Amino acid sequence: MWRAAALALCAAHLALCGASCDKALPDTTFMLNGANLEWPCPSTRSIYVSSGRYVPKNVIATRLQIYKDEAFVLMPRYKPGVPFTLGKTSLRGKSCLASLAPFPCWSLQEEGNCEALQSAVDLFLDPNDVLWVLDAGVVNTLEQPVRRCPPKVVAFCAKTGKVLKVLDLSALVTTASRLQYLVVDYAPDGSIHVYVSDAATRALLVWDVAAGRGRRVLLPRAVTESCTRRDVLYLALVRRPCGTTLLYLTYLSGCRVFYVKTSQLRRGARPAVVDAGRKPGPLVLLGSDGGQALFFRARGEGDVYMWSTDTPLRADSFLLVQKGSECRLATQVAPGYKRLMWLLESNFQDFIAGTVGCAGASVALHPLVKTCD
Repeated sequence: MWRAAALALCAAHLALCGASCDKALPDTTFMLNGANLEWPCPSTRSIYVSSGRYVPKNVIATRLQIYKDEAFVLMPRYKPGVPFTLGKTSLRGKSCLASLAPFPCWSLQEEGNCEALQSAVDLFLDPNDVLWVLDAGVVNTLEQPVRRCPPKVVAFCAKTGKVLKVLDLSALVTTASRLQYLVVDYAPDGSIHVYVSDAATRALLVWDVAAGRGRRVLLPRAVTESCTRRDVLYLALVRRPCGTTLLYLTYLSGCRVFYVKTSQLRRGARPAVVDAGRKPGPLVLLGSDGGQALFFRARGEGDVYMWSTDTPLRADSFLLVQKGSECRLATQVAPGYKRLMWLLESNFQDFIAGTVGCAGASVALHPLVKTCD
């Protein structure tokens, strides 16, 4: 079934781009750049530049979710000079150079204002069109980290931008905490639970939205087996055909993938963390299709693969869905516009090393394209 779905996805791409199926679709590729932001007026831009609050080359898009014909994009404040950390762009534009506007507005992007977003590091669009954003509260993380505000999760109406809920995570973290990934799950009764990975402390933060409280779940030591360090703790939600949801998790440098039944997390029970198998090497988890499939790439490599989680975790279960480019690596895959899977990729490795030059990071957003072979 999963192979049929993947082939159908490929066929849809082929119908759009003809025989050139090993390249991004030219009319649906959008380049995102820190120099192409939307401003209220030229004077506002000048003030931000002169005060050091806007440095175009320090802006890089890392995560996305797609709502109808718009892409919500995160630009963490890794370095000074990022004027807004959550933006959006239209996927209906005819120009390949997309402009980014703050979402929902400028006032909710003010650094140092704890009512606003400080540094958004992950986001999740739920089935009810609520956009959940994880704000780590720490800015300048690649230079001299500064904690501006406590960590929080903010829920926005994707259509209107109205703030629906703010979850204060300060009581669930420690001084060592490093929050990275966010997943939102609806129970059969409609209740909402939010899960956040805390890589540094080997923990999950579990928040019951209706009850207005959360708890901290320490993961077993097996999760960090063979980890050289607690680097990145990925989360991804998998939905079985029967409706059961599983939370998949793995450390970047860990040797195995695990999952937890979300029903156990919702009940407050001590979760049984199940070993899903050994990875062929360090894998960067890129997202899911909203069902059983997960997308990933090997660390430092550009090829993107799909794995249906109802098959064994081994190389012959992986389907190559896009050949990588030489200059950019994928950071997110998400379903959306035109019923396609969309990929965000960038030269993030150069950005981290500080070698992007005055032009800034090279970021592309486009549909996944199945290779011809």
